[in-house]
Amino acid sequence: MQATRSIEEQIIQTFKGGFRGKLITPEHRDYDEYRSLYNGMIDKRPALIARCTGVADVMAAVNFGRNNHLHTAIRGGGHNGPGLGSCDGGLVIDLSQMKGVRVDPETKTVRVEAGCTTGDLDHATHAFGLAVPTGIISSTGISGLTLGGGHGYLSRKFGLTIDNLLEADIVLADGSFVTVNSRQHSDLFWAIRGGGGNFGVVTGFVFELHPVSMVYAGPVAWKLEDARHIMKVYREFLPDAPTELSAFLGLKTVLSTPPFPEEFWGEKICLIMFCYNGTEKEDQNAIKPLLEKLPKPIFNWLQILPYPALQAMFDPLYPKGYQWYWKGDFVTELSDEVIEKHLENAAKLPSELSLMHLYPIDGAVHRVDPTETAWIRRDATWSMVIAGIDPDPNKADDLKQWSQNYWEALSPFNDNGAYINFMMEEGEERIKAFYGTNYSRLVEIKRKYDSENFFRINQNIKP
Repeated sequence: MQATRSIEEQIIQTFKGGFRGKLITPEHRDYDEYRSLYNGMIDKRPALIARCTGVADVMAAVNFGRNNHLHTAIRGGGHNGPGLGSCDGGLVIDLSQMKGVRVDPETKTVRVEAGCTTGDLDHATHAFGLAVPTGIISSTGISGLTLGGGHGYLSRKFGLTIDNLLEADIVLADGSFVTVNSRQHSDLFWAIRGGGGNFGVVTGFVFELHPVSMVYAGPVAWKLEDARHIMKVYREFLPDAPTELSAFLGLKTVLSTPPFPEEFWGEKICLIMFCYNGTEKEDQNAIKPLLEKLPKPIFNWLQILPYPALQAMFDPLYPKGYQWYWKGDFVTELSDEVIEKHLENAAKLPSELSLMHLYPIDGAVHRVDPTETAWIRRDATWSMVIAGIDPDPNKADDLKQWSQNYWEALSPFNDNGAYINFMMEEGEERIKAFYGTNYSRLVEIKRKYDSENFFRINQNIKP
């Protein structure tokens, strides 16, 4: 199978003269490695991959793509579910080599280049006992996570990733470079906080840091037969739990591999993943009131560990190249009827890796006005993801069907719209539903900064 479009060698050679990074064409011996995506279900063949070394390379690549009328995709960490960091027959601007991180412990800020993963960021900030609120898997790219909003273990206390964004550097569709913050290009700064990659190539971020070092964290799991009771207790416990505590709930399967207890391999479970960021004396007391109301778990792996270790805990379970199909929604209420729908569909998990997670997004997330950022869903209690996952390509159809059926069973009870980082390519109406009344403002900003919709391989806001 060939890329759907070739680019003349003479044009590429001209581009190369002003580009310091590596240019990868389909003839390159490592082309398949460089074009591969996190989601093995997606297979795209770009005509050219421009692996940028810095901002000047990004500017050159944007100009090249625009001047040659190429479909152009932007790839940071490459963790995008629907594979929107690549394209067929066009140009991929690959930022993954831009890995600089600089921590300023005096101002408690960090400057991060766009190719960093959250693991790169955590490694640098942990040395200073500080962290940025990000996601839950350290292989996630900081760029896509941030531009979509970013929620994880620290969100209840410190807000979304975008709530901690102070500034960003962006290459626009015309190839120009701007710095955006609350004073400079404030409209664009508003838009990138949840508006995705619609407005330009973000080459660097400046984040506020918070005191995070050792955390009391880990999974606690029960048999699925106990899930009904656990979910009811959990929904009552969460609103009054200290915001230092994160507790996301999952319906999943014990993997048939160490370090999981062999006697429970393949067992369907209800799991709560805890993270408490506070003093050692406080941590157990924060979780104890919940655990006291629940049955004895099949395993309890709560322990004190470094925050980066928690962030990397799931990485070995979900390596690059597995089949993924996910669906999401925002959830305000976990009613008895909704719980029954969850249990009915979780009983049909199509593989050991498939799951449903409810991530709490209350606390500090709710204290930001819905109009303050493009990410409007400040009233939800959870962000839900249903993910069909397996290494076997032959299971792709089963994963899709299960995820779709599960989502359809729950969607009548959920809020309209899903977190864009938990969406496949689901159409314009789903995108509009996520942004709600903020959508029209995003369209105006899109027209101002990218009227030709050059940046359209994303969850696209059409100008």
